Amino acid sequence: MSRENLSEETINLHRAFRGKIEVASKVPVNTATDLSLIYTPGVADICKAIAENPNEADELTSKGNMVAIVTDGTAVLGLGDIGPKAAIPVMEGKSLLFKKFAGIDAFPLCLDTQNTEEIISTIKALAPTFSGINLEDISAPRCFEIEERLKKELDIPVFHDDQHGTAIVVLAALMNALKIVNKQKSDTKVVINGAGAAGIAIADLLLYAGFVDVNLVSLEGVLRKGETWMNPRQASMAEKTNLNGIRGGLEEVITGADIFIGVSAPGVLSKEQVKMMRKDAIIFAMANPVPEIYPEEALEAGAVVVGTGRSDYPNQINNLLAFPGIFKGAIHSRVRDITIDMKIAAAEGIAKVISEEELSPEYVIPSALNQKVAQTVAEAIEQTVNEKEECLV
Repeated sequence: MSRENLSEETINLHRAFRGKIEVASKVPVNTATDLSLIYTPGVADICKAIAENPNEADELTSKGNMVAIVTDGTAVLGLGDIGPKAAIPVMEGKSLLFKKFAGIDAFPLCLDTQNTEEIISTIKALAPTFSGINLEDISAPRCFEIEERLKKELDIPVFHDDQHGTAIVVLAALMNALKIVNKQKSDTKVVINGAGAAGIAIADLLLYAGFVDVNLVSLEGVLRKGETWMNPRQASMAEKTNLNGIRGGLEEVITGADIFIGVSAPGVLSKEQVKMMRKDAIIFAMANPVPEIYPEEALEAGAVVVGTGRSDYPNQINNLLAFPGIFKGAIHSRVRDITIDMKIAAAEGIAKVISEEELSPEYVIPSALNQKVAQTVAEAIEQTVNEKEECLV
């Protein structure tokens, strides 16, 4: 289907259904007895039970399976700061995917403010209704502070999917890709082009997972200790990346790299730069809809494993592989926080969905529509929680 036809069909679908989600009843409301049970007078007993024991809200109301998807519309897909109303279609889509792949009820909350304190206070005020908060499409560096503050101040899991969902799926794909090229995490040089929310989260997770030589590239250049243009989060990352102190940009740091991860802009990686990488390079060019380099160009230049963010090429790096299962596992386990060990476990779970026999350069990450993934990830999260509890006994 051409881009023009897809655009027209997408608009027609959304107009015909007036969006993609609705609120539906779980129980019948046909008789006076039904009404008495679901509303007055019977519901008063439910209210009293929760007032006596607030934890009962998880079992007696929709709260126990409800996630808030919160955005301020400042970093929507590849569209940037388009505002909260224009962000609604994306958040509705994500709500639908939560339900489809994890059976979780999710509701979009698009906030008409870009003030960090207002966003934090609004989410805290709304939190009693939900068992988890999925932050989405909030621009860096504000997204870092918003997530960190909420994780400290709320007793339910808070997860910025643009950061951690992307990082988890990238790590899962790398686990399998390294098997294809017969390389080890500790011996590879990684270049991440894009030092915003996703790039920094990817770097953090890769370092924790055992990668050593990780380099982040921003528009201004390679993150390097002492550079004055970096924001606080970038400066923190500069302390543990770019171990060789490389100065310059992508051109300077790509030489001898084994892995290129793009969370940046269209067409920024050339075939000549791919040829500067080590033999059997891995390239994940995830800018959408136009990647940093198209797969056919990367393969012609010598790359062996290539992934993008697109569904019309092999190895789509898609957050859908992570967030439904992560929230399902976290909610079922009633954890307060989604830890970095849970993220590693989630990545391992995604990677293991592909058997050794199925693994190939064109298949290092499961399809985003693979129904097994969410349950596998949820089980990995729950197992990690159980193992931690056993260690504490």
